[in-house]
Amino acid sequence: MNDIILLKLGELVLKGLNRHNFEDKLMSNARRRLHTYGQFKVTTKQSITYVEPQSDDCDMDGAFEAMKKVFGAVGVCRCRACEKDKDAMLCAVKEFLAPQLAAARTFKVECKRSDKTFPLNSIQLAQYLGGELDEAYPHLTAEMHHPDLTVYVEVRDDAAFVHGNTEPGAGGLPVGMGGRAVSLLSGGIDSPVASWMMAKRGLCLEMVHFFSYPYTSEEAKQKVLDLAKLLTPWTGRLVVHVVPFTAIQEELRRSCPEEYFTILMRRFMMRISAEVARRTGSGALITGESLGQVASQTMEAMLCTGAVVDIPVFRPVIGMDKEEIVRISRKIGTFETSILPYEDCCTVFTPKHPKLKPTLKECEAAEAKLDVEGLVKAAADGIERVQIGVEQG
Repeated sequence: MNDIILLKLGELVLKGLNRHNFEDKLMSNARRRLHTYGQFKVTTKQSITYVEPQSDDCDMDGAFEAMKKVFGAVGVCRCRACEKDKDAMLCAVKEFLAPQLAAARTFKVECKRSDKTFPLNSIQLAQYLGGELDEAYPHLTAEMHHPDLTVYVEVRDDAAFVHGNTEPGAGGLPVGMGGRAVSLLSGGIDSPVASWMMAKRGLCLEMVHFFSYPYTSEEAKQKVLDLAKLLTPWTGRLVVHVVPFTAIQEELRRSCPEEYFTILMRRFMMRISAEVARRTGSGALITGESLGQVASQTMEAMLCTGAVVDIPVFRPVIGMDKEEIVRISRKIGTFETSILPYEDCCTVFTPKHPKLKPTLKECEAAEAKLDVEGLVKAAADGIERVQIGVEQG
């Protein structure tokens, strides 16, 4: 039998009567990610998703890396399928795990018997395989607590499966199970992390970026598109809605008190993002705000920015410090791009002394001279939609 990839399901197994909907979505997402690597058959049975190559030219290494980024699976492993016979299992262990068996000094065998018709129970099978391996590999010593290598053997309905240590999967819920949301994507560290965190909870994402040419450069815009591309192995395909924001910022500078500039700018961003949400059928907004990190992220400021929209605003990094956010940024591969020295629109016309504790009444008074509806409509109608290509693992 061929080598295959197993995806170990996480909280999906707790979903009760609609569990199959979550499993179907995970399989659908996995199939799309696998397209680049060859033809695979993807099925789910007994809380395991099986990824089976259908030809010898499939890129198993690429497929394995891609599956580690599919939300919904908590563990991923490459394994060898074999007949449900103890000697066939022993042969599969010796062949498939030969490099690990040669390198290890201590080992143990763990068996799981889902097929209760198999004549040996889990303990008996583990004792048999462990004894045979101990005899065949004199350099190995059995160690039950902290072995160098754990040999896993699972006896399931269709076949037996042999594998070594399982690598961590992405966890979370399959993208698409939580609905659709609009994520405000700047060129910084926080917003890609916030986007990733909400995709992990099953949200499909529409990305919005505010572009203030000529105050911000084409390189700054490309940096954001690159960040979106780095997210696609986790999120699937993305559309970035690039909003022309220069006219709004210039009007704010002309007509509004300087100390309110940042908070009023954020209010316009929320309004425009809410309009994108309406046009795309999205039910929420996502921001990378972290409480107290900058002037526009005080509790009072966030009250004022959130007041202009009537849909939920998710702030997944709200209680995280910078080190925690950076740690995730490195994990998902966005950090090095986020720190490239291209400024985004939030740095344009920054006030020397921004208002830290604005009130809603003050913000509304500061906006009184503006044609808010007209500015929002003009910006939304001028959006450039950029498709971020086929996801790769």
